[in-house]
Amino acid sequence: MASIAKRSDGRWRARYRDAAGKEHARHFTRKVDAQRWLDEVTAAVVTGQYVDPATARTTVSEWCRTWLDGYSTRKPSTVRQAEVHIRQIEAAFGSMQLSAVRPSQVRSWTSRLRAEGLSESYVYALHARLSQVMADAVHDGILARNPCSRRTSPGAGKQRPYVATTEQVWALYEAFPEHLRVAVLLGAFVGLRVAEACGLRVADVDFMRGVVLPVQQYPGETLKTETSRTPVPIPAELAVELSASVAAWPGETVVTDGMGGPASPWAVERAVRSARKRIDLPEGFRFHDLRHYLASLLIGSGADVKVVQARLRHASAKTTLDTYGHLWPDADESARAAVGAVLAARADCLRTSRAFAG
Repeated sequence: MASIAKRSDGRWRARYRDAAGKEHARHFTRKVDAQRWLDEVTAAVVTGQYVDPATARTTVSEWCRTWLDGYSTRKPSTVRQAEVHIRQIEAAFGSMQLSAVRPSQVRSWTSRLRAEGLSESYVYALHARLSQVMADAVHDGILARNPCSRRTSPGAGKQRPYVATTEQVWALYEAFPEHLRVAVLLGAFVGLRVAEACGLRVADVDFMRGVVLPVQQYPGETLKTETSRTPVPIPAELAVELSASVAAWPGETVVTDGMGGPASPWAVERAVRSARKRIDLPEGFRFHDLRHYLASLLIGSGADVKVVQARLRHASAKTTLDTYGHLWPDADESARAAVGAVLAARADCLRTSRAFAG
């Protein structure tokens, strides 16, 4: 219900009631301005973009606090990551009203973050978080449209993974504290991520059959996907090494803190940082890069994409190819050889035909 009425002071009063029955009114000097305002409100209601004027004044910081409260049901590590992202978002937009954030400002923000030296992948993650927060505000009816889109996205970046040599892997192993060396084996030869390696229990390893069964990650959280819980076959030699480590450093988990308790991912990553300073590894080398070594080892031995996908427990072969496609040897030469063989056969056929014709 909407109407326009002229007041005794000559001004025009435009009013309407929203879906909840609440009345909203504004006063204008000209009737045409009052009508335009009502038309805009009506259009917003019809297109589903109507936002209550009271909620439209919500700031980015206020909404982020509300959003985090609803997000807190997820696992602690996921919430902690979101909180880190939110701090960056609040630093840039916190005092602004949600509706005041423009796509141009989002693009300027991501450009500034890259200029400050943040990695492309991290800036992409921050943009994705802002888009998620804004999309939920739209869904909640307090924002008309999301200022984030493909046009504001900074791009994820496609850096090739660093692949350590076998000599570097063994140097890393030797540089590790003795009770943590088994973590290097789990990363480089089983492909476990750092939280998975620290969460692997002795009961999750079938030493006789040679199978590692990833079930949980540190600190005892169940792995989220069925793919992550795929059993990984290991050779007898590796089973012997894991068994020896368990005997030397007993505990409920395979990787211990040296006193029977589970080692934390932080302790393992700290050991990586300490070790890489003493051996020939780049500054940015992480425990996760041991998975890249395993991928290169399998590809170098002739394993196809489905085998590598299964061993790294990727959800799809596309992920495997996007990450490691450049490691498959002679891809260009194989293509050239295939085309060349067809053309050569054609040339031989023509020569033979001409010889008989002559």
